[in-house]
Amino acid sequence: MRRNPALALSAAEPAGGTQPVIPVHELLNRIRWDPQFGQGRFAIGYYDRVADRVIVVPFEEISFEPGDHFAFQLIDAEGESHSIPLHRVRDVYRNGERIWHRET
Repeated sequence: MRRNPALALSAAEPAGGTQPVIPVHELLNRIRWDPQFGQGRFAIGYYDRVADRVIVVPFEEISFEPGDHFAFQLIDAEGESHSIPLHRVRDVYRNGERIWHRET
């Protein structure tokens, strides 16, 4: 089933809202594979349990392991690789504007 591109991108939609929310994995796939939608500067905000805060990283700095549909990979400033579960994604930004948000 193909989703309507006008669907809500925010997971913070109030209860009883009329528009379904796009899951984060579908949004990330759309950024990666839809050439028209994927134009722009994207950033991902994820909750870091150690830092106890949301960390925002440019989309270009993350990668996706083939076959892993539940996490993305990130190399930090010290060169250490981290696997970040998709359920920790809190925000997605496009050209500096938040286009998707999940409440904690």
